[in-house]
Amino acid sequence: MVRTHVMLPESLVAELDAVVEKRRRSAFVEAAIREKLTRQRQSSALRRTAGALRRSRHRAWGNDATAWVRSLRDADETTRPARWAKPEH
Repeated sequence: MVRTHVMLPESLVAELDAVVEKRRRSAFVEAAIREKLTRQRQSSALRRTAGALRRSRHRAWGNDATAWVRSLRDADETTRPARWAKPEH
């Protein structure tokens, strides 16, 4: 583990102290950083791949994704994959 000293605005630390126990601050900040980094990676991946399906000729839904999704929802339960099965009430 690398220990670093990061300067944070006093108002941010005060707000953190109001929400999180002092003994849990590091874990809270670590989780917040991990969450933000995950969002940044996802955002970057979305930017890099934006429009990729538009050029694909192998789309299962052809030119009408809405109709394709509707057909899946309306499919007979015996042919529908188990993960798409309607929940029983």
